[in-house]
Amino acid sequence: MKSTRQGVSVALFAAARGFVTALALGVLGLTAAVPAGAAPSGPPIRIGATLALTGPLASTGFVHKLAGEVFVEQINKKEGLLGRPVEWVVLDDQSKPDLTRTLYDRLITADKVDLVVGPYATGPILSAMAVAERHGKMLIHNSFGIPKLAKYDMQFPIYSFGMEPEQTFPNTLLDALAASGKAPGTVAIVTSKFPSVHFLSVGAREVAKKRGLRELLYLEFEFGNRDFGAIAARVRDADPDFLWIGSVGLEGNMLLEALKKLNYSPKIHFHLYPAPAPLALAPEGQNALSLTLFEPHPPFSRFPEAEEFIKLYRERAVKANLAYPEADMQAALQYATWQVLRAAVTATKSLDDKVLAQWIRNNRVDTVLGTLRFGGAGNYGDDLSKVKQVQNGKWVVVWPKEFAAPGVKLLMP
Repeated sequence: MKSTRQGVSVALFAAARGFVTALALGVLGLTAAVPAGAAPSGPPIRIGATLALTGPLASTGFVHKLAGEVFVEQINKKEGLLGRPVEWVVLDDQSKPDLTRTLYDRLITADKVDLVVGPYATGPILSAMAVAERHGKMLIHNSFGIPKLAKYDMQFPIYSFGMEPEQTFPNTLLDALAASGKAPGTVAIVTSKFPSVHFLSVGAREVAKKRGLRELLYLEFEFGNRDFGAIAARVRDADPDFLWIGSVGLEGNMLLEALKKLNYSPKIHFHLYPAPAPLALAPEGQNALSLTLFEPHPPFSRFPEAEEFIKLYRERAVKANLAYPEADMQAALQYATWQVLRAAVTATKSLDDKVLAQWIRNNRVDTVLGTLRFGGAGNYGDDLSKVKQVQNGKWVVVWPKEFAAPGVKLLMP
């Protein structure tokens, strides 16, 4: 792997024994039949992407990078794609949508990658989507939070929470709280203005009102804010039964730390897009709630390739000295991206974007997230969201019951 100031190229491919026929077929996006178990050979299939490896989204961007590396390394130990090795070209978008746009242009026009997959987070994905549409490239992405903005017909979301997550997910969360027998009566909503976070928090505000919760506080703050002292004071004074924290990355941790300085602990606190490790490992993170599509325990571990993914991701994360080396939802989203891409390329024996897009639109794919479909509005399938909670320093699913970790239930104050 080579790292430069402008980006990181992750080259994980086996030594090739090239020959003219394979090269010609590669140009056409086709391949001859490859015997099962044969090592990949020929020119690599190059997959371009950016990730937030620096900037405010880097803590989660690095998780995506590790998960993608796990998949690419494993596929290159087997047959590769179409019998050819895979090279994942990753550039650092620095958590900036404008830079993301420039880098995807570079990947497609200058680096001439064969295919592209999405970056992390809604803003960068929207930028990448515009570039993909302009060049007629398919884009599989995995963390886009405002489905109604996904207008391009060759974009495919791995983040499976339906077309109206602003309604369906808050209801799932409140259903979980109601089932505990201690449903909250009052709510405070504190949210970042980060686009998808704000969108879902506004939806949660409407859902809470419809369900009869009395709103004690609603506050918005700028993405990238570091000073939560004044916000914490407002939360303490409101003293809600339930605190919705529309956060991304470390924002939730910073708010909890500010509340701790005021000797205040929220009764029930939900974090929209936390940095998984810092929140799970912080003492004040105990009993924190969040949404998820995957955690490394049954029944998720029984999904296709999940056991191998959980094991290999943990090994790589330990080597990278991650404080929380477990394969969480963000890692699984990246891994499932590659599973869908592999399924489409393998089924069609093609690298043609239009051919691949048509296949994905018309087929279901088994992934570590479960079976995904893309035939609905905006190519979104069903809302598969679950509620997870920090218990004893780990994230575990607590709702719906059929997806809860063995022997685990929702803990309430």
